[in-house]
Amino acid sequence: MLPQLSLDERQRYSRQIGPGVLSAEVQTRLKGCVALVTRIGGVGGPAAMALAMAGVGKLIVAHGGLLESSDLNRQVLGSEAGVGLPRAEQFAESIRSVSRFVDLEVIDHEPNDREAADLARRVDIILSCPADFEHRLRLSRAAHHEGVPFIDAAQWGMAGSLLVSDGISTPCLDCVYPDQPPFEAQFPVIGAISAVMGNLAALEAIKILSGIGRPMWGQMLLVDGFGGQTRQIALKRRASCPVCGAYPPATGEKIKTSSSSPSVLAR
Repeated sequence: MLPQLSLDERQRYSRQIGPGVLSAEVQTRLKGCVALVTRIGGVGGPAAMALAMAGVGKLIVAHGGLLESSDLNRQVLGSEAGVGLPRAEQFAESIRSVSRFVDLEVIDHEPNDREAADLARRVDIILSCPADFEHRLRLSRAAHHEGVPFIDAAQWGMAGSLLVSDGISTPCLDCVYPDQPPFEAQFPVIGAISAVMGNLAALEAIKILSGIGRPMWGQMLLVDGFGGQTRQIALKRRASCPVCGAYPPATGEKIKTSSSSPSVLAR
C-alpha cells in the first residue's frame, strides 16, 4: 500500500499537482520510491536536490572526501564554511534544509562492488553521477544485474551527456564504453553545465518513478553548452557485452556503433 500524503505535503507539492504535471496519485507514488544518487557533487547534487524537492520519499546519497575550494564552482550543496570538511554530511544537510519530508540515508564514500550490488537491490532507480568511469561502470553493472532503471549523467568543460537505461532490455554503460576511458582528475568544467545535466537526470528519474511522460529509454542525450546544441542518439547493445549482451535487443532499437561513443563528453 502506498504511503498517504499529509496535509503539509499536499501544500508543499501543490504547484506540481494538477493538469500537465503530476496527479495526487502520482505524487503519492513518488513518496513511496527510493532513489540512489552517487556522487552528489556538481551533477549529483542538483539531481538529489531536485528529487527531494519533487517529493521522492527516500534518497540514499553517497560522496567521499573533503570539500575543496575549487569544488565550489559547481558543487551547489557545499559552502565556504564547509571547505576542508567531509562532503557527505554537509551535502546531506543542504538537502534536508529544503525538505523535511525526505528520508535521507548518507554514505560517506563511494560504494564498492558489494555495496553497489546491495544498494541496487534496495532502490527503485540509480542515478550515476561520479566523475570517473570505474564507479560509473560499477553502478551500471549493479543496476543491470538487478534490473533497476539506471541514469548516467556526466559533464566535461561546457558539454554533458545523459544515458537512460531500464536496466533490463536497453544498452548498459559497458555497451557504450567497452574500453574504460582514462580518468582526468582535474577535468575542466563550468558549474552551469553540471546543474543542467543533474536536473535533466532528475527529470528523467521523476518520469520513470512516477510513470508519466516518455523516458529516454536506450538513448544518450548530448548537450553542447558551448555551441548551444543538443543531440539525442539511439544506442545499440553490444552482443559481446559481458553485462547485458545475453539479452535480446529491444524491438525497434536503432544501431549505433560503440566506436563513435562520446567518451570525452562523459567525464
